Amino acid sequence: MPRIVTVLTLCWTCLLFYAGLGLFLSGFLLVRVELRHRSSCREAPIPAARGGHPETGLSRDLHSCWMSRRFSRAVLLVIDALRFDFAKYNPENRNPKPYQNKLDVIHHTLVSKPEHARLFQFRADPPTTTMQRIKGMTTGTLPTFIDVGSNFASSAIQEDNLILQFVQNEKKVVFMGDDTWQGLFPNKFFKSFPFPSFNVKDLHTVDDGILQHIYTTVAGNEWDVLIAHFLGVDHCGHKYGPHHSAMAEKLSQMNKMLRSVIGQLQNDTLLVVLGDHGMTNTGDHGGDSEGEVNAALFIYSTHPLFEIKSTEDPDIVSQIDLVPTLALLLGVPIPYSNIGMVMDMFISEPKLENNQYLEQAKALHINVMQVNRFLESYSYAASDLPVTKLKYLKELFSAAVAEYNDLITNVQISGKVVPDRDFHSRFQKLLISQRRYLRETKEVCRESWARFNPIHMLCGILLLAATCIQCFLVSETATTFESLYTQLLLYPVVWGLIAGLTVYIWMLIADILVEPLIICFWIAVASHVSFHWNFWRARLDNDRIVNKLIQSSSAGIQQNWKSCVKFLVPLGILLLRCLAMFSNSFVVTEGQVVSFLLKSIVIVTILNLKWNGKLTSYYLTAPFVPEMQKNSGSVSYRRESFYLIGLLMAFLLCILLSSNFYNCREELTDCEPSTFLKPLSRLNNSQQRNFHYILSVSSLAALVYLIRKWFLHYGNLNSSHFVVFFVRLGFPFIVFCLCCYWAVNAVPEETSIKLQELTKKIAAVVPGIVFVLVMTGFLIVLWNPITVFVKDSRQSDETLARSYKGSPEMEDDSLYVVPLIYRKMQRSMNIHFNDNQMKTRTVAAYGLGTVYSAAFLVVLALLTLLLIMLHNERMSLAFLLLFLEGFSFLEIHGTARNLSLRSDNIGYFSVPWYAVTAWAFAATQFFYATGHQPTFPAIQWNAAFVGFIEGHSTNILPALLVGMNTFASHILFAVGSPLLLLWPFVREMKNSKNKNIKKESGDEDPMMEMRLRENPQMFSVAMLQLGMRYLFVYGVQLLASVCAAAVLRRHLMVWKIFAPKFLFEALGFVVTSIYLLITFCFMIRVDVGVNKWFKELLLQKSR
Repeated sequence: MPRIVTVLTLCWTCLLFYAGLGLFLSGFLLVRVELRHRSSCREAPIPAARGGHPETGLSRDLHSCWMSRRFSRAVLLVIDALRFDFAKYNPENRNPKPYQNKLDVIHHTLVSKPEHARLFQFRADPPTTTMQRIKGMTTGTLPTFIDVGSNFASSAIQEDNLILQFVQNEKKVVFMGDDTWQGLFPNKFFKSFPFPSFNVKDLHTVDDGILQHIYTTVAGNEWDVLIAHFLGVDHCGHKYGPHHSAMAEKLSQMNKMLRSVIGQLQNDTLLVVLGDHGMTNTGDHGGDSEGEVNAALFIYSTHPLFEIKSTEDPDIVSQIDLVPTLALLLGVPIPYSNIGMVMDMFISEPKLENNQYLEQAKALHINVMQVNRFLESYSYAASDLPVTKLKYLKELFSAAVAEYNDLITNVQISGKVVPDRDFHSRFQKLLISQRRYLRETKEVCRESWARFNPIHMLCGILLLAATCIQCFLVSETATTFESLYTQLLLYPVVWGLIAGLTVYIWMLIADILVEPLIICFWIAVASHVSFHWNFWRARLDNDRIVNKLIQSSSAGIQQNWKSCVKFLVPLGILLLRCLAMFSNSFVVTEGQVVSFLLKSIVIVTILNLKWNGKLTSYYLTAPFVPEMQKNSGSVSYRRESFYLIGLLMAFLLCILLSSNFYNCREELTDCEPSTFLKPLSRLNNSQQRNFHYILSVSSLAALVYLIRKWFLHYGNLNSSHFVVFFVRLGFPFIVFCLCCYWAVNAVPEETSIKLQELTKKIAAVVPGIVFVLVMTGFLIVLWNPITVFVKDSRQSDETLARSYKGSPEMEDDSLYVVPLIYRKMQRSMNIHFNDNQMKTRTVAAYGLGTVYSAAFLVVLALLTLLLIMLHNERMSLAFLLLFLEGFSFLEIHGTARNLSLRSDNIGYFSVPWYAVTAWAFAATQFFYATGHQPTFPAIQWNAAFVGFIEGHSTNILPALLVGMNTFASHILFAVGSPLLLLWPFVREMKNSKNKNIKKESGDEDPMMEMRLRENPQMFSVAMLQLGMRYLFVYGVQLLASVCAAAVLRRHLMVWKIFAPKFLFEALGFVVTSIYLLITFCFMIRVDVGVNKWFKELLLQKSR
């Protein structure tokens, strides 16, 4: 079977997985229907505003609409991530934390002017990311879960919003600060001073830029609405956390700014200070924990605006409630799609001070009419609001409107300016009725907009399940696939494309909107039908090929009891892992669960060797075994047994130590996040910082040293190829660059300005050098991946093997030399030499037995160095543990295969299920051991700015960097998956340690990885089987997370636990599959390089 067929089969299988995943996503994460209607003064939600012009709906104030404005200008100051306790002042707190009691201007204003100012708890709707919060605070709508994906790819808001209403009503809007606003509201600002916002390490650029313009702007008259979005507090949280002294400095800076702005305000100006969201105790946000959703809102006016409260408990308002409130206070229409409720800020004029409810009732009535208009339009455009709920809301609406009209009519008829006590109580009842309607509407919309399409979800699940079954069948009958790939690959692809083209043409003819997902669905369905038709039809035929299929299938599925144990144990553990995804407690503690399952697989594998007698020498007592071989074999088995136990201990120790790098989910209240997650710059103690810097550098150096030691041990550092030169010199230089970069990042910010400028330049240049070196290394190994050194000598093979100058204890192994018997090359290349040549010329190829593994280790080393740079420097120890754990497992796997397959050379070309399952579990385990969690607040956004201090012009590169940081373990284990096939061949030479026995028994020299070249067809089959099994293991886990999200879609924790877990599982599968395909293409490149090397060698020797 050609190698390209293997890659094409894997590609097509991945596309089938993607089709099922995309279809499920289209049914699970639907975006709310956005109405493009606009509110306007001439289309008021009531026929004529009370006290206005009936023909236009305008109020008596010609500059107002729907309701007389209270303010002509407004200053909106957004302090990103201003948590409520940051703004709350406690005078009794004598030992405040860095984020406490810093905004004293708010406290003094509340105390001295209680009728002019009020502090609220500003409740944000998750996801608590900046773009979604800006959208909510300007449109008055609720975000859907999928909106979080566009937080860093902001597109213009198409729905009606406050900014659009300001512009339509000829108000001059001036903006300064976070450039996210520019993307959301393009060409809407009269003046704008945007600053890049994505660099979370930059605490000052945005804030300092605002401070350069805000004071002169407030003092001038060329504005009606001023918006300033400060980012320093948010970036300080991301970089240091709220408990760092830098947070106190930023809050003090904000306090000084607020004091100056308040002093400049004119009588007709409203000041609104707010946080778009809060932050966790680690400084992150994006989820729905109390710290993330509980922001602060401070409102101040130079004239009375609030009634004096009898209690000090702050009111709690929703963020979207600010939208109708600001709109009516400034005299503009409420945005069309708003479902927020106006706040209690509409006390009457002084002459009506005895009736505090008249103006508030008018504002709420306008609000109620506007929301009802939106519901009617939305229910006509979409069908996701339940009919029974709409009917219930209509009843509440009718009752509130009737009661309002009755009261207002009675007031007008009676001619009373100040209604009596009866009217007073009736107004109180009216306000309760109006607020109830608005609250109920918000809850109905909140529940309904988490809407699903069960048909799309079910079809997606079926496609994923069918693809998993296909992976399993192909992996278990891979030897048959070699002869039937035309029927099992070509026909399904052709029929799938024909089905897709037919559906596409039908859509065009029927004038139906062409939906790519529907076309992909029919392509996948036709492909699956064709595959299973050909596969199962072959079982009923009687020709020779099909008999071979049945035998292979029976051998793969109907095994004896011992084989079933080997088969069922790893898949049974995989099933337990999948079932755990249906439990929120298991998902929350998944890091510990996967670690336990991983250890279970490895321990059971070793115990299985013991149970099957592979770790004993009982079979050496057979009479036909020579006495010398009995004794030596017994020693060899004993040595292998102790070696396996040592490897197991090392493996378990790596898992134990890696748990020290776990992050904590917010659900685990008693959990403390790993101290290694803090970068060196956040360590205040200089001695501690120096110690961890040395530890990080030592871990990195040890990692590179061990890799070089392996190359040297197996003879792959002897040649003069560029790739060997790069391993010798390039790797140490990359390590040096990383050490310099870490040293620069560890410099405290309390340094001189010149030193800060120098460190910024170094922090930008050094990562760039590393990027260039890593890319250069990739290109070199892709150009020529061969690391073999050929020695032509007239000496005999034995003399050549003894010429090694290394240490005496390593001389027995001779793993660095693979004597290439010249007759094998003659037989493989059909070149014949005379007897004299054979006796006088021999060829020794250093590193030939590990030529495939060496190429992959070079790529893995380059990727590891790059990924380490994208993490904080203290995670280098975690990556060292990752490599040690992976090496330990590969040694266990290689040794176990050699002990199990001493007389079965064909078995080497099959990677067992336990190895594939454990390898995939190890990737998941190190996802957690590198400080990640399947939650949005745990995403390490700092990776986007490694080497890019000034930010990015596009979102593609930062998304790529953050993705590589998040799924680093998935990438490394996907790229390293071929080692599961290669390592038993690498370990082959350790099976016969005694050279005398080898000579007496007549065995030829171990060929190690050259057996792959001697059996190209088996090599292709082994690659296909490995790829399919790896995709199966990941596909089954993806299927489990998909089913969990679908079944538990109405669960209380679906958006907090199951949906994020599903999204991370889906992204992890996509990343894994892409890198797996690239890896298999690279395997083909190495194989082509090996074949070319043989041809050149034989051509050179034949001259």
